[in-house]
Amino acid sequence: MAIHSLLSALARMSALREREAMEEALVEMVRHDIVPGCDAVRLVRAIGEPGQQHWQVRASFAETLDTSERDHVWADWSRLPHLADFPHRQQAVLIGDMVQHGHTPCHSIFALERDPLSACVLEIESVHTLPPDSQHTIAWVLTIYRNLIGLLDYGEKDALTGLLNRKSFDGAFVRAAMQQDALEQELDRPDRRTTHMQQSYWMAVMDIDHFKQVNDRFGHLIGDEVLVLMARIMRTALRHHDQLYRFGGEEFVVMMRCPDHARALAVLERFRQTVEAFEFPQVGHVTTSIGFTLLRGDDTPDLAFNRADKAVYQAKESGRNRICSFAELLASGTIVESPATGDGIEFF
Repeated sequence: MAIHSLLSALARMSALREREAMEEALVEMVRHDIVPGCDAVRLVRAIGEPGQQHWQVRASFAETLDTSERDHVWADWSRLPHLADFPHRQQAVLIGDMVQHGHTPCHSIFALERDPLSACVLEIESVHTLPPDSQHTIAWVLTIYRNLIGLLDYGEKDALTGLLNRKSFDGAFVRAAMQQDALEQELDRPDRRTTHMQQSYWMAVMDIDHFKQVNDRFGHLIGDEVLVLMARIMRTALRHHDQLYRFGGEEFVVMMRCPDHARALAVLERFRQTVEAFEFPQVGHVTTSIGFTLLRGDDTPDLAFNRADKAVYQAKESGRNRICSFAELLASGTIVESPATGDGIEFF
């Protein structure tokens, strides 16, 4: 093991500011600088609802590959391996220590996160068992990695709710818009139109109704508790791969992937009904108004947000506690979109 090469890899990883890049840097470092010659290194995470969790590959380097591979964040998680299919990974998470099993190849598994709901492990596949010095080095590197991820979370997540923040939204939006643009180009090919409709990106803006009255009547501490509970409802009522953001105040944003307008509406309606039925401590029942729009390949974050926000405005004007679709508002003539910029909206 070349100490200078390892330190250089650690320095490069510490300069990264995106989680996916850090995950790839970690597995590449282990593959090339700590256990050179191993067959494969993979970082896997448990995703899904309790009792229905699956393993998602976050980054993987194999001897036969020149670049990292991963399961797409929007992949159909039901097709991924079940948690129970890999009991040794579960054992490593449970005991919080390395687990080795098998011979030729030997699998060495290190737990990164021990929370069963967000379990994450590093798995190394090699011809021989790892020597003690390699085991210790990997353990130290994983400690550094956890600290770096903690700093990244501090910058990417809303301090109150733990949801992603406005700062982290732009990068995720640009990646989604680029993929949406590619899908729209696929739509021009008649033989590929069905795949397009299976992979559309949608953006929803959610606003808590009469939230100012909650703060005025019960105080800001209770208001903050409502925001925390709203974020918890978002995590449980929405799907695990939907990307959840708090933009500030009582405004939340969801980035999601659905096959069509009806499915996007159904996902949001389930959330709206869950919020409506929930009894918030001291406050009672709270409702939310939601607006959503299909992402476009030439979108900017502001253009897409403004469309969804206009739909939220219409939901509030129509009585609150409801969902409005930007596309349906256009179709009904309730709003008119200027074709020049995509942002000139008039209300009748």
